[in-house]
Amino acid sequence: MEYLYEYGLFLARAVTVVAAILLVVSGMVALSQRHKSERKGHMEINKLNDRYQQVGDTMRETIAGPEVHKAELKARHKADKAAAKAAKKRLKGRETASESNRKRLFIMDYDGDIRASATDQLREEISAVLPQLEEGDEILLRLESPGGLVHGYGLAASQLKRITDAGAQLTVAVDKVAASGGYMMACVGQRIIAAPFAVLGSIGVLAQLPNFHRLLKKHDIDFELLTAGEYKRTLTLFGENTDKGREKFIEDLEITHGLFKAFVAENRPALDIDKVATGEIWYGRDALDIGLVDALQTSDAFVQEQLRDRDVFEVKFVEKKAWQEKLGMAAEGAVERGLLKLWQHNRGPHA
Repeated sequence: MEYLYEYGLFLARAVTVVAAILLVVSGMVALSQRHKSERKGHMEINKLNDRYQQVGDTMRETIAGPEVHKAELKARHKADKAAAKAAKKRLKGRETASESNRKRLFIMDYDGDIRASATDQLREEISAVLPQLEEGDEILLRLESPGGLVHGYGLAASQLKRITDAGAQLTVAVDKVAASGGYMMACVGQRIIAAPFAVLGSIGVLAQLPNFHRLLKKHDIDFELLTAGEYKRTLTLFGENTDKGREKFIEDLEITHGLFKAFVAENRPALDIDKVATGEIWYGRDALDIGLVDALQTSDAFVQEQLRDRDVFEVKFVEKKAWQEKLGMAAEGAVERGLLKLWQHNRGPHA
């Protein structure tokens, strides 16, 4: 009994310390939010054709030798000049001012956390690219996310809907994981590609929380929670939870799950939604068999294919962050990485 008593005290102290740390971090983040409207960011746009060409030239010069490479460069410049001249001739008399009829691919990245905090960055990137799109252009989203808060990922998916609603082609590439809220985003794309061992699915809703009511009661600590509205709070951390509260909580989860299923079914009508919306996950090859994805391919392979016929641009909005927010995000990231490891441990085997 003395051991249990000591363990209870240790647990209470640990909870207090963690709560205090979270309060400090939250305070720092809240302080930084006051200056959020004053912060500025900038858009970084890199043409990948040039980057890959430079890498290829370096490799070719090393392998074939400087003389051979020099001759190849001369021949290529001559061919490029002839192609540019032919393009100008074709476009002569047209209203367009473009000097090339090559289509374009715009690449964006989304690295999701529990709060879907990368959505602000995604919003800026989409807003910048949409006005520039011409017929035949395409957008590639390289997506990595195990999911998180429903409202956060719902907004992220809605941002992607702006692309498809504008009539543009959206391809979503998943190299590692797009589960739960991550798959909610992925299903918006007209085409989903995934690596063979990428994790997809988890079309379900999860909520869990500890309850310290018995510990508080044991030490004669009262906890009062005052609400107006029968279901303002169903389950709590410190109060005594009831069967009625649990039933209402589960009912809310089922409603959210129903909305999730309807959204996926709307965007991928060929799916057997009742078969896949069980909360299970599938690896890329199995995900292809049941229709969660359209092809097995890494994002790198897709991009290199596009380089032959398209001008490929990598688009990234970089926001300047205050030091308080950087500190808060670092602490938050550490917690999220721990939760992700726990999620991965519970979801399946390790390689």
